Amino acid sequence: MVADALVYHPSVAHYLRYVATTIGRDKLLRTLQYFSRFYSWYLFRTNHPASAIAPFDAIKKHFGLSRKLLRVGKNVEHFKAAAQAADAKDLDPVLRYCAVGRQLGYAVYLSLDAVAYLDAAGIRPTASAKRLQREAYKAWLTGLIFNAVSGVYTLYQLKQRAEVIDRKEGEGVVESKKLERERQATHLQLISDLCDITVPTSALGYLNLDEGVVGLAGTVSSLIGVYGVWKKTA
Repeated sequence: MVADALVYHPSVAHYLRYVATTIGRDKLLRTLQYFSRFYSWYLFRTNHPASAIAPFDAIKKHFGLSRKLLRVGKNVEHFKAAAQAADAKDLDPVLRYCAVGRQLGYAVYLSLDAVAYLDAAGIRPTASAKRLQREAYKAWLTGLIFNAVSGVYTLYQLKQRAEVIDRKEGEGVVESKKLERERQATHLQLISDLCDITVPTSALGYLNLDEGVVGLAGTVSSLIGVYGVWKKTA
C-alpha cells in the first residue's frame, strides 16, 4: 500500500514529466555545476585541502561539458525564433527588436559553443578554440542584454497599464491580478538575466568578479530556471 501510494503520487508523475524534458535536466545539471563552482571557491578560501576541493572541481568541469553536448543543435531553434520575431509586425517595436537581438545572440552563442565542445571533449582539437569560446561569450552577453532591456521595458509597460485599471469593477480586478502575475514572471526573468550576465562579463574580463560571486549568481539563475520548467510541467 505504501509503495503504491508513492509510485502513483502526483508528485512522482510531475517529477517524471520534468526529467523527461531536455531543458529540465539541463537546469538541474546547471544548478549543480554552478553550486560546485561556488562551493569549490568557498572551500579554497577557507583553506580546505585540495582533496576536498577536487570532487567539486570535477563536477563543475564534467557537468559543464555534458551541458554543452545537450545544447548541440539548439542553435537552429533560436535562429528560427529570431526569424519569427522579425516577422511579428504586430509586436511592440522595442520588444520585437529585443526579441530578434536576443534570439540571434543565443543562436550565435550556441553555434560557436558547439564548435568549442568538439575541442573541449577532445574530439577535434583546434587552436582557435579559446577565441571561439570568447566570441561565444560575447554573443551570449549580447543576447542577455537584449533580454534584460526587454524585461525592463515590459515592467514599465505593465506599470503604465496598471495605473489606468479601475479596480472597483470586476473586470478591473481580474485584469489587475493578470498584470501582477505577468509582472512577477518578468521580474523573476530579469533577476535571472542579471545573474547570468556575471558569467560572460567575468569570463571576458569586463568585470573583476571572483569564482564565488559567479558561482552563486549562476546557482540563483539556475534555480529560477528549474522553478520555471517545474511550473510548465505541472
